[in-house]
Amino acid sequence: MSHEQIAPEMKIMPKVGSSPDDRMPPIPPERMTEAQRAVAEEFKAKRGHDVDGPFLPLIRSPEIFKAADHLGRYIRFESPIPSKLKEMAILITARRWTQQYEWYTHRQVAMHAGLSPAIADAIAEGRVPDQLAEDEDAVYRFCTELHAKGTVSDSTYEKVVKLFGEQGVIDLCAICGHYSTLAMVLNVVRTPLPDGVEPPLKPFPG
Repeated sequence: MSHEQIAPEMKIMPKVGSSPDDRMPPIPPERMTEAQRAVAEEFKAKRGHDVDGPFLPLIRSPEIFKAADHLGRYIRFESPIPSKLKEMAILITARRWTQQYEWYTHRQVAMHAGLSPAIADAIAEGRVPDQLAEDEDAVYRFCTELHAKGTVSDSTYEKVVKLFGEQGVIDLCAICGHYSTLAMVLNVVRTPLPDGVEPPLKPFPG
């Protein structure tokens, strides 16, 4: 599915708010380097909106910015895994890192993609969701095992291969890895939620 075929509500990237804790706030255009301006213009041409979200800090490293944009667009708009399941995997990753902006953004997208709010709520609370469909259960087990153990069991691996093929295994690993990278960046630089939005995730005990 191409970028143009994705409904507008699936392209949500909420505007980052302002905070004195933000270590890497937006760079004014007049202060950007030539390389930064180039990737910002290319991003807008491809995505249809200005640089925002995790790309505000990533622009400090234009080549990383370009690589992240390319991989992110593939994951979101081209990977054959259904959007609902990709967004579920992203939510599991955001919860793993307690990344508020990533969770806030992708919970909205996940709802538009058809993920049950009860599943998202369970992930937020650190519970196994009830009554998962076969494909939801396979993705949930794969992503939670990968984040917790650094690998997955044979049975979990085989379920994902059966449902999505070997490409699905690689794509799910890429989702967990890519959104872990973004979560780490956002946590390190303290990118704020949109103004007026309360943090949606509570820290896990201990």
